[in-house]
Order: sequence, then C-alpha cells, then structure tokens
Amino acid sequence: MTKKKLSLITVAKINTCNKDGSFIAYPLKWENSTKPNIEIFPPRRMRNINFRVGDHILIKIFRNKNFQITPYTGRIVRKIDKQETKTLGIVRKLENGKWQLSPIERKIREFIIDEPSDIKIKSGNLVEIEIKNTNCRFKSAKITNVLEHIDSEKTLAMISLLSKRIPYIFPENVLEQAKNIKPTNTINREDWRHLPFVTIDPPDAKDHDDAVYAIKDEDPTNSGGWITIVAIADVSYYIKTGSALDKEALQRGNSVYFPDRVVPMLPETISNYLCSLREGEDRFSLAVRMVFDANGNKRKHSFHRIIMRTAAKLSYQEVQCAIEGNTNEKTAPLMENILQPLWAAYTSLKIARDLRQPLRLEISEKKVILDQHGRIKDILLPPHLEAHRLIEEFMIQANVSAAETLKEHRQPFIYRIHDEPSLTKQETLRNSLHKFRIPLSPKVKLTSKQLNNILTTITNTQQQKLINQIILRSQSQAEYNPKNIGHFGLNLQNYAHFTSPIRRYADLIVHRALIKALQLGDDGLTDEQEQNLVEIATQISSYERRAMMAERETIDRLVAHYLVDKIGHLFKGHISGVTKAGLFISLDKLNADGFVPISTLKNDYYHFDEEQHALIGKHNYKYYQLGNAVEIKLVEVQPFSGALCFEILTEPQLLTSSSLSYHKTKSTMKRRKRNSYKRKI
Repeated sequence: MTKKKLSLITVAKINTCNKDGSFIAYPLKWENSTKPNIEIFPPRRMRNINFRVGDHILIKIFRNKNFQITPYTGRIVRKIDKQETKTLGIVRKLENGKWQLSPIERKIREFIIDEPSDIKIKSGNLVEIEIKNTNCRFKSAKITNVLEHIDSEKTLAMISLLSKRIPYIFPENVLEQAKNIKPTNTINREDWRHLPFVTIDPPDAKDHDDAVYAIKDEDPTNSGGWITIVAIADVSYYIKTGSALDKEALQRGNSVYFPDRVVPMLPETISNYLCSLREGEDRFSLAVRMVFDANGNKRKHSFHRIIMRTAAKLSYQEVQCAIEGNTNEKTAPLMENILQPLWAAYTSLKIARDLRQPLRLEISEKKVILDQHGRIKDILLPPHLEAHRLIEEFMIQANVSAAETLKEHRQPFIYRIHDEPSLTKQETLRNSLHKFRIPLSPKVKLTSKQLNNILTTITNTQQQKLINQIILRSQSQAEYNPKNIGHFGLNLQNYAHFTSPIRRYADLIVHRALIKALQLGDDGLTDEQEQNLVEIATQISSYERRAMMAERETIDRLVAHYLVDKIGHLFKGHISGVTKAGLFISLDKLNADGFVPISTLKNDYYHFDEEQHALIGKHNYKYYQLGNAVEIKLVEVQPFSGALCFEILTEPQLLTSSSLSYHKTKSTMKRRKRNSYKRKI
C-alpha cells in the first residue's frame, strides 16, 4: 500500500468511540480520497471533556510503529467546536417522579433529565437528546424526539438500526414497484430444470441466493474430473438500474441480520419469494458451469442465464449428517445422485484448496437463540461443519470465475480485495511471535502459507488461542474496490462477490457487469454506473462495516439483558484483548464479552506492553496477557449499551527470568531518558 503523508497538526472528526475509551478519527483535509483512521486517547487534562462522535478536534499526529488498529495515533490539542451534540437513550421514570436516561453509548453513564414540556414521553421510550455542553455531568440535556418504544428484548435491534441510521422501512414507491414485478421471461434462457439443484443454508434461512449441483465429467481427457454448477438468483433481471428499487438497495448496501429479524436490502416479496431459489418452484438464475480435474484444478468455466428448479431445500446439519451416514426421510433419496457427487466434487476441490493455502484462522461467531418472548434462551458458538466448507468452496470458485471472466473481457467492475498486513503490522506481528520463540523472517514476503505453518505448529497448545488472535489482529480489513490488489486471506489474485445478489449490492454490480461483458441481455451495467464504481465501492464498504457494527452491538445488548440479574456471580473466561485502558474478557460458557478497567487491577501500577499483548506490573513484574485463562466477577451491567464490567480475581503471572531482565532494562532506560529530558528543561 502507498504510504501517505499527514500534516503534523490537522483538524479531524471523531468517527468511532471504542470500548476502551479511545477514539477513531479521520482528518478532514487529505490529499487522496481514502482518509486514514487515527487512534486517539484523550489526555488526562481533558478527562472532564465529553468527546463524542462527530466532534471536530485539533490533533497532533504521530506514526504508530507498533499498532493493532491504525497506523497513526493522535494527541488532542483542543476541541474546536462546542456545538450541541445528540445521542440516543432509554428513559425510565423513577419512583421519585424524576426521569433517568440510559444512553446507548458505553462511554456515557446514566443521568437524570427533566421531563420535557413539549414532548410526551413514557418509560421505555428510545429518545433523541441534545447535550448543550461538554461537561460530563450533562447539566443541560433536552429531549428532542421520541423514536421508538423499547419494551422487551424483541425491540433491542431498533436501537442499532436508529443509532446507525440504517434504513429499515421501505418507501411506498419501492414497495409498489416490488409488488408490480411479474416473473415473466423476456430473454432467451437455457432450460436447466432437469438438473436436481439443492440449496444448503441455515435451517431458518428464507433468502436462498444460491443452489448447487455436481456430476462426474464424462470427458475421457478429464478422468476423475467433475462438473460443478452454481446457480445464483438472477436479481439484476428484476432490479433495473436507476429504478426506485435499485436506488433503495444502494442506500442499504446489504441486508442486516439480527437474532430476531432481518433488515433486507430488497423487499421481502423479492428477497424471500420472487428471487429466492425456493424448493420445487421455477426461478430465473445466472449460473456458472465449472469443470475441475481430479485434483480440483479448474479447467474452464462458462456463464449462462437459465431457468431452473430447486429439487430440495437442505440445512447444513442435514447434509453433514447424511454424509456421515445418518440420513433422514428427505436426504436418503438424494444421496446417490445429488449429495454423494457434491461431496466427491468437494473432496477434489479440497486438494487444490489445501495447495493454495488460504489463511486458516479460527473465527467463531456467536449465535443467540431467543425464546418466543424475545429473551435469550442460549448463546452458542456453532461448529463449523464440512458441509459449511463445501458451500464456501463452491462459492469461492464461482466468485473467482466471475472475476476472471470480467478481467479477461476488460470489463470494469468491483473486486473484493483484502490487502496483506501493512509493514508496520508485520513488524508488530514478528515481535509478538518472537516472544513465543516463533520465527517470522523479515526477509521473505509474508504469505498466508507462512501464517498457516505457524498455526499448525501451535495446534493443541496453550498458546493456540492467543497466537490465533494475534495473527487475526494483524490482518487488514477486506473491502470493495474497482482496483484489484488481490485477496491475501484467500490467497487469490482475482476475486469478486457474485453469489449473493439478494443481500449484497456488490454482487448485483458484478451480475450486471457479466451480463454486459458476455452480452447476456440488455440489463447489464450502464455507462453511468461504470463511471461511479469508485463511489459505489466506497459507499457499500462503509455500509458493510455499519451493518457488522449494528449486528455485533445488538448481540451485546441482548447478552447484557440476559446477565442483568447476575451481578456478583463468578465466571470463567480468557483475556481476549489488551489495551492501555484495561483487559477485554470473553466468558467461556456464555460467549459474552466484557471489560476490566486497568484502574481496578490491584497491588501494582500496570503499564501496557503492546508487543507482549500484556499489562505488566511496574514493581512486581507480574502480568496479564492475551489468551490467559481467568476467573472474574460481574460487577456492572449497562443493558442498553451492552457494556459488561468485570473484576478480575485471578492473580497475575510472574514474568520469566529472560522477560523479567528485559523489562527491568527497559524500565531503567525509560527512567534515564525521562530524567535526562527533565535536566534539559
């Protein structure tokens, strides 16, 4: 990546408030279109100033040599404006008749407000308030709008939707347009309804983007080879460029998934019915036919606009059980002609995948199970099955085929890119791994294969979870861009998103680009959209991050509600993050996350060692490190912000003799440098 220069002092806008009390800001003036993020910790002299998202601040910028979040840090010089700021919160009427507001932001504590004279409110209202000063006591706060009534866990998703400004109500003209669309074919489609496609999705899925089919290749020159077909809903046929539906889809960017609801990119009449590849129903599709040899190497591929019919709707668990020999009434008849060929084709693809060496990080996603009242019934970390990997590999190959075809035809489109870790992050990673006596040569270009070798060597060791998280934190964020730099994590040179046009606008763009490049119809990418690909890619990348934050924060709020009556209970967990402000803890059984402020750590003054991912005592040289198993006590719950505060009960560990010597030397050098500086003054 190109290194960009920053002015030493510049004006920035706060974009995000992190859990640990730091901010992420970006400079208002920047020589290129992509503005860098800057990590900022407010200085102690400004601890009584309430910095908020949207504030303009004058900052002095420094390069962050050992960073986990951003390549730059900033020191606040002053706050530029003291304009009225807005936030959201839940109001509750207390027994004494006063009103209490519980802000949805973790940084702000509950406070008392006056009942408005011009707006009617009641307990449980989600309200918008204006804070007219920057004092942390909120001496002047006014309710300006009542947004929603939060009466149970069922409505917690509304907090994220409103705070992130995610559109969730379709305009009437959009719904009317969706209602009037008819499934009438007006183009020359190939009829592939004789092929027994199946969809494999979570059991509660309704928007089925993709269906798959595989059969042995009878070509004598391709012994042991397979023909695999991935059929994708032909959304671009129904969503015309520039239509009300298209404009609304772009404003949403993607569907957003919460435990109790989905906020779709397209109205449900389209996403769940007209375009969804439903079992036993005829559907229009854009399909890719791929031919692989016995070792999973792709020999050729082609794209087709077809009419197809899904033979069966299956879940991942059903397919996994069937392949393991536990068939049910639905899967038993499908084994010989459908499931076994799919599995055999996947077995070949795995050979090529393993040689390609995509990054094999363990990334677990929490799944919250709700009861009929919207309360948490369970919090799970679902296992990642081979059935999941089958679909993932088929989709990856389809995505690669789309990118290769468009590149070959020199058709502008949007790639899915993932940059390699920056040089600074690589250096931080190298130093961190060195502490565990794991070498990572600076002379060799970093590859996913190198990282996989490291992950393999620490399998089933105490350091496995820790090293996995260290490598994960070193990674760049994937994004959309018309300029291709490859995909580091998948170890692919050409990659795009093609397989989910019902729920991602990026895929819709790729479909239109394929239709134009291959002359598959008159509904391809327009010249105007081609010219705006940079802006579209930037917008949908931003909306993707917005959706991820909304989904994560909603789960955090649900978990906090679940734990609100468990204050004082003891839990076992592990340290999942270390910052200057304290320790992040993940609970082992509940899969919940919370924070231990550094100020609550006892018996010493602790400092943050970024290379060690640890807080180390200044005097006793004991430490808490990323990955350590700990016992904690729940001491505070903020249910509407989702914040959990813990007290750590486990004693810190003593540094090894070599690390102890290193830190004593480091402390002595710091002290001498500080004394030398004082003498100069």
